[in-house]
Amino acid sequence: MGPGRGGSMDGQDPALGCEREQKGQPAFTWEVQANNRAQNEQLRKKSAFCVSKKKYAGNAIKTAKYNVLTFLPLNLYEQFHRMANVYFVFVILLQTFPEISTLPWYTLLFPLSCLLTIRALRDLMDDIGRHQSDRNINSRPCEILSGESFRWQKWRDVCVGDVVRLHKDSLVPADMLLLCSSEPSSLCYVETCDIDGETNLKFRQALLVTHQELTSEESLAAFDGRVTCEEPNSRMHSFTGVLQWRGETHALDGDRILLRGCKLRHTDTCYGLVLYAGSDSKIMRNCGKIKRKKTKLDRMMDRLVVIIFLVLLVTSLCLAIASGFWAKMFQEKHSYLAALYKHTAPAKQAFFSFWGFTILLSVIIPMSMYITFEFIYLVNSFFINWDLEMYYAVKDIPAKARSTSLNDQLGQVEYIFSDKTGTLTQNIMSFKKCCVNGSIYGLDTGHENKQPPGLVLTQSCHGEKMLDSNNVGLREAVQQNKDPVLREFLRLLALCHTVMVEERGDQLVYQAASPDEEALVLAARSLGYVFLSRTQDTITISEMGVTRTFQVLAMLDFNSDRKRMSVLVRDPQGTIRLYTKGADTVILERLRGRGPNQDFTERALDHFAEETLRTLCLASKELSEAEYDEWSRRHRMASILLQGRACELDRLYEEMEQDLELLGVTAIEDKLQEGVPETIQLLKLGNIKVWVLTGDKQETAMNVGYACKLLTDDMEILEEKEVSEMLEAYWARNNNVSGSDCASQQHPEPLCHKKRALVISGDFVDTILQTGEVLQKKGQLWQHLACHGTTDPQEQGSLVEKAFVDLATSCQAVICCRVTPKQKALIVQLVKKHKKATTLAIGDGANDVNMIKTADIGVGISGLEGVQAVQCSDFALAQFCYLQRLLLVHGRWAYLRICKFLRYFFYKTFAGLMTQIWFAFHSGFTAQPLYEGWFLALYNVFYTAYPVLSVGLLEQDVSAKKSLRFPELYTIGQQDKLFNYRIFSVTLLHGVSTSLTSFYIALWAFEDHVGSRTVGDYESFSITVATSALLSVLVEIILDTKFWTALSFLMVTASLLLFCLFSFLTQSFDAFRIAPAVFRFPGQVPQIPAVHSSQSQASSLWAPCQELFSQWIMSSLGCITSLGLDPLAIWSWVTALPADATRNALTDPYVLLVVLLSLVVNTIPSLTIRSYNAITGNTSIQQKICWKARREPEPSVELRTHVPRGSFHRRSSYAFSHQEGYAGLITRGESLRTKGTHSTTKGTHSTTKGTKGTHSTTKGTHSTTKGTKGTHSTTKGTHSTTKGTQGTHSTTKGTQGTHSTTKGTKGTHSTHSTTKGTHSTTKGTQGTHSTTKGTHSTTKGTHSTHSTTKGTQGTHSTTKGTHSTTKGTQGTHSITDTHTTNDTCATTALHRQGTNPNLALPP
Repeated sequence: MGPGRGGSMDGQDPALGCEREQKGQPAFTWEVQANNRAQNEQLRKKSAFCVSKKKYAGNAIKTAKYNVLTFLPLNLYEQFHRMANVYFVFVILLQTFPEISTLPWYTLLFPLSCLLTIRALRDLMDDIGRHQSDRNINSRPCEILSGESFRWQKWRDVCVGDVVRLHKDSLVPADMLLLCSSEPSSLCYVETCDIDGETNLKFRQALLVTHQELTSEESLAAFDGRVTCEEPNSRMHSFTGVLQWRGETHALDGDRILLRGCKLRHTDTCYGLVLYAGSDSKIMRNCGKIKRKKTKLDRMMDRLVVIIFLVLLVTSLCLAIASGFWAKMFQEKHSYLAALYKHTAPAKQAFFSFWGFTILLSVIIPMSMYITFEFIYLVNSFFINWDLEMYYAVKDIPAKARSTSLNDQLGQVEYIFSDKTGTLTQNIMSFKKCCVNGSIYGLDTGHENKQPPGLVLTQSCHGEKMLDSNNVGLREAVQQNKDPVLREFLRLLALCHTVMVEERGDQLVYQAASPDEEALVLAARSLGYVFLSRTQDTITISEMGVTRTFQVLAMLDFNSDRKRMSVLVRDPQGTIRLYTKGADTVILERLRGRGPNQDFTERALDHFAEETLRTLCLASKELSEAEYDEWSRRHRMASILLQGRACELDRLYEEMEQDLELLGVTAIEDKLQEGVPETIQLLKLGNIKVWVLTGDKQETAMNVGYACKLLTDDMEILEEKEVSEMLEAYWARNNNVSGSDCASQQHPEPLCHKKRALVISGDFVDTILQTGEVLQKKGQLWQHLACHGTTDPQEQGSLVEKAFVDLATSCQAVICCRVTPKQKALIVQLVKKHKKATTLAIGDGANDVNMIKTADIGVGISGLEGVQAVQCSDFALAQFCYLQRLLLVHGRWAYLRICKFLRYFFYKTFAGLMTQIWFAFHSGFTAQPLYEGWFLALYNVFYTAYPVLSVGLLEQDVSAKKSLRFPELYTIGQQDKLFNYRIFSVTLLHGVSTSLTSFYIALWAFEDHVGSRTVGDYESFSITVATSALLSVLVEIILDTKFWTALSFLMVTASLLLFCLFSFLTQSFDAFRIAPAVFRFPGQVPQIPAVHSSQSQASSLWAPCQELFSQWIMSSLGCITSLGLDPLAIWSWVTALPADATRNALTDPYVLLVVLLSLVVNTIPSLTIRSYNAITGNTSIQQKICWKARREPEPSVELRTHVPRGSFHRRSSYAFSHQEGYAGLITRGESLRTKGTHSTTKGTHSTTKGTKGTHSTTKGTHSTTKGTKGTHSTTKGTHSTTKGTQGTHSTTKGTQGTHSTTKGTKGTHSTHSTTKGTHSTTKGTQGTHSTTKGTHSTTKGTHSTHSTTKGTQGTHSTTKGTHSTTKGTQGTHSITDTHTTNDTCATTALHRQGTNPNLALPP
C-alpha cells in the first residue's frame, strides 16, 4: 500500500460502494456467516423448472463431460450431430423393409456401430483423464476449523463459511477472505502464476480488526462475522464487500482476498474465511465449458452430406417418375405380360422404385469413408507422437496428439493466441550485462575472457538458482576497488530495492516482489556486495567483506507512472545519498548535466536494446543536511494530508529526483524459450498472425514482444488512446459516412499499407464488449448508427465488435495485457465470430484453459505451471518452438492428405457407382443394379480403398525440411484451396464423366455379339464397366500421387489382385450353388427349360433355386427389352454359356480392348490439363513454390530460420513488474518481522546520548569507533532496560572481562561478561571469535557468541540487536552477548519475530 493509501489497514474510501454501483456492479446479495455450516447449507436458490438447490456450491470441481449414467446418451447425442450418422441410420431403416431392401439391415448396422464405438472410446479415454485430474485436485489436503481445532480434510470437504488454515507453499483451495497470518501486520504473499501468468509476488493484507483480535484457535472458533459481498463472477481483479462483526462494518476489496489457485509464498501460516467455493470461485468461473470441436472439413462434410442427400432424393424421384411412365407404356405395349403386372399399378411401381433407387444410390456416401477417416486421423496422430524432432530430451517429454480428429485443422491456422509467461518465456530473469563509467561488462564484449562460472546468479520464479557465466573483467575491477563509480553502482544494487531476506541455515534466501529485482540483488551479491538484512529504517550490507549499516531516511516507491524507485540513505560516515534506478526515458532527463561518459552509456543502451535486453539506468546524488531537513519536513507534512496526498508526494519525489549523476546501466534478459523468435518469424512468413494474451503488465509484455520478434522497430504501436480514435475513423471509412463531418475527418492511411501493432488492456477489451462504450463517447459514430436504424444494443455492440476486430486483424501483431482468463477466451471468440478464421491457442497454465477450450485448436505446454493446460488441450508440446513443425509440417501434410483423400474417395465413388443411374435409363427405370451385390460391398472396402488410404497416410508434396524452408506453402490451407465447394463440383463432374465413358463405351461394344468367345451377357457387361471404372480410378490416383513408397506400390497392386480374386470367387457357379441367396451372379448355368415350360420338367439340380432364379429372370426382362434385344434369344445365349462369365470377360482380348479404350479416354483429359498447365505456367503461386522446393537440394540438417536477436533504435522499457506499495510496507514496518525501531526483545530499547539512529543488528559482531583501533567499549553509564521484562540487565556498570582484539592481533579471545551476582562461563567453546582488520572486527565465518550460564537459573541469550553505543560516537556499534537470570530470555520475542541475525559473508 503506497503512501497515498493512508496509514490504517482498513481505512477504505467511504465512497467506494457508490462508485461501484454507478459502474453497474452487482448488488450485495451474497451473505456468508463464519463458522456456521448449518445456516449456510439451509440457504436455497431457484434453479431451472422452479427447482431449488443449495445456494452455495461445494468445493469439489467437475470438469469432465460424462459420468456413468450420461455417457451413452450424451455421447450418442453428440455423435448424431454429424449429419452422416443420421444419414446412415436413415438408410439402415430403409433396408429393414424387404420390398425395397438390397442388403440385410444388420450388414449396414455393424460398420456404423464400429464407427460410433471408435469415436465413443476416444471420447471416453479423454474424459477418464479429466476425471482423474478432478479426483486428484479434489483430494488435496487442507486444514479446516472444526469445533475449536483444525483438522486435516480434503479440498472437496471445504464449505462456504469455513475457516481454513494454509501453510507456506500450499495452494489456496477456494476464494477466501484473509483473516490473519503469521507475518507482521497479517501480510500474506501470494504467487498468482496460474491465474494471471505473473511470476512476481503480490501481497494481501488482513483487516486491522481481525489481525488484532484473531490471535488463537479459540478466537478463530468464536469468530462469527458476516460477509456481505457481490454474487460470484468472473472478474479476477475486483472484489467489493463488507464485513460486519461486533456491531461494526469494515470495507473489503480485492487486497483482502486470496483466490483459488494462488500459491502461498514466504508466509508460514495464514487463516482465511471461505467466500466462494468450487464452481463459484473466480478461476472456475473463468474456465469455460468443454466444447466439441469440429474442423472446417467436418463442417463442410456435414453440409455436403445434406446437399448430396437432397440431390440423391431428387434424382431418385425423377427416376421413380420415369419408372411409373415406363411401366405404363410397357404394360400397354406388351399385353401378353399383363399377368405379371396385374397386382402392380404404375404409381405403386414408381413408389417402390423411388425407395429402391434411394437405397441403390445411398452408397454414394459410403460408410467406409468415415471409418477410413478415423483411421487416417489416428495414424497421423501417431506420426506426431513419434516425431523425434518434437521430443524434448531435457525433460523426457514427447509431443502428444491428445485429440485425433483435428490434424487437418493444423494446416489451416490463421491466428495463434499465445500466453506469455511459461509459453514464450522461461520464467527466468538473468543479469547479462552492465555499463559502468564508460566500460561495458558482460558477454560479447572486449572485456570477456574464459571465466569460472558463478559470477552471475539467475533466479527462476520458483527459487532454484542457476549459474550464468559472466565477465571476468568485472570481477577484477570490483576486487581492485579503484573505481568509485563502480563502488557506488554496486552499492546501489544492494541498497535500492524492496527485497526481503530470510536466513535458512547458513544461507541467505531473498524474497523479491519481482524476478527483476531478485536478479539485480543476486548480481550484486555475486560481486561481493551482499544484502544482509533490513529493519524499518536501516539496511545492512557487506561490501567486499566489510559490514556496513545504512540508515534508510525515505523510500520513494515505484509505480507505473514514475517508472523508477529511489532510496534516501545515510551511510555510516553520515553522508546522505539518494540512489535511483529506473527507465532510461525518466532517468536521463533528470541528470545534472551531460557527463563525460553519457554519450557512451546511451550507445550502450542502444546496444543492449538491439539484443532486446531489459535495461535500467542507475543514478545517485549527495545531499547536505540542510537540504534533507527541509525536504524531510515537507515530506512529513505531505504524508499526513487528508486530500491530495498522493499528488503532493509525487511532486516531492519529483523534486528530490533531480540533478542526478549517472552511474551506469544494467541489462537483464527475460529468457525466452529456445527458438521462440525463429518460430514466430517462420509463422509470420506462413501468413499466421500471433497475438499475445497475458495477465502481465504492458511494459513487460512489450519487452517480450520485441525480444521474440513479434514487434519490430518499423511497426507503429497503437495503444488504447489511438485505437479509440481510429475505430471511429476506420468504421466511417468502411461504411462510407458522408457529409461535411466525414469530409473534415483526417482518415488514417489504409491499414494494409502500414505495419502496425496493437497493444491494449483487458479493461479496454471489456469496454469493447460492453456494446462499444469507447465509441459512445465520441458521439458522431453513435449518431450515424442510430440514423441507420441500428438502435438495438446487441446490434450496436456487434457492429463495434466487428470494427474492432477488423482493426485488430489488419495489424501485424496484437498484444493484450492484464487480461483475465475469461477475457482471453472472449478475444478468441471475437475473432472466430467475425473473421470465420481457424484459431489456435497455446498456453501452459490454468489461466489459459478457457482460451484453449475456446479456440479451434488448443495446445498445452508442459511447463512449470502445472498440467491443467495440457489436460484440456488437443495437442501437448514441451516447447513453443515445436509449434513450427506441428503446423508447417504435420499440419500442412495432414491437410494435404485429408483433402486428397476426400477428393479421390468422392471421385472413385462417383466414377464407379454413378453408372447405376445411366443403367436405369436402359433397364426400364426398375432400380435393377448394374453390379452384383458383392462388387458394391467390396468396391469401397478392398478394390479402391487401399490406394486412397496410402494417399491419406503417406502423401507429401515436399519434405519436412523444405516445408520449414518454404513456409509460404502453408497459405494453401488457410485459403481452403485443396478442398472446397468448387473442388467438390469439379470432382463430381470428373467422376460423372468417368462413369459415362466407362458405361457407354462398354454399351457401344456390347450392342452386338462381341468377343471371340461370344461374350455379350449381362454379367460380362457389368464386369467390363466395373473394370473400366476401377482402372480409371487407380490411374488417376497414380498420376496425382507425389510421394511414392513401397507401401504405395503395394496398395495399388493389392487393389488389382483383390479385385480379380474376389470377382472370381463371388461370381462363380460354385459359390452360387453353395449360397444362391448370397452369390447371385452364377457364371455357368445348366440347361433348363424355357420360361414357358412347366415346373415338373426342371432338372433336379435346379429345383432348389428355380423359383429364385425365375424371379431374377423376370426382373431382368425390362432391362433386356429396353436394350432392343429379344428376351428368348438372350435366354438361349445364357443357357448356352460354357463357363464362368467373369473368367471369360477378364480373359477375352476384345473385352480387354474395350477396357483399355475406356481407360485411355478417361485418362487423356487429366494428362492434357496437367501438360497444359506445365507448358503455359498456368499454376498457382503455391504450386510454383512447391515446384521450386522440389528442385532445391535437400538441406543437410533440419532447418529452423536463424534470426538474430535485434530490435534496433529502441531502448527497452522499465524492467520491473512488481506491485506498487512494497516500499510503504517496509517504511511502516508492516512487512518486517521485528516490531519497534530499536528492539532486541519485544519492547526493549537501547538509547544513547548523541547517537542518531545508527544501529547494528548483527549478533556477536564488533565494530570499532571512528578513529579508534580495535576499541570495544562497554562505557560507563550505558544501560539497556527491557520494558515489561523482569530482571533483564545487560552491560551494567562495572562489567568486567570484556575483551576486544586490536589491529594486527591474530589470536582469538574469549569474551566473558560477568555481572554482579551472576557469572557466565563458556563451556566447551572458545567464546567470541573476532578478528579485526583495521578498525572493524567482522570476519568471514564469524559466529554468534554462545555463553552458557552454568549453575544459575535463567536462560542464555544470543541477543540479536542489543545495541550499546558510546556517547558522541557516530556509526560506532558495540554488540555484546547478554546473560540474564531470573527466568528471563532476551531472545524470546525477538526469535519469534524473526529478527535478521548476523550472517557469514559468502566467499
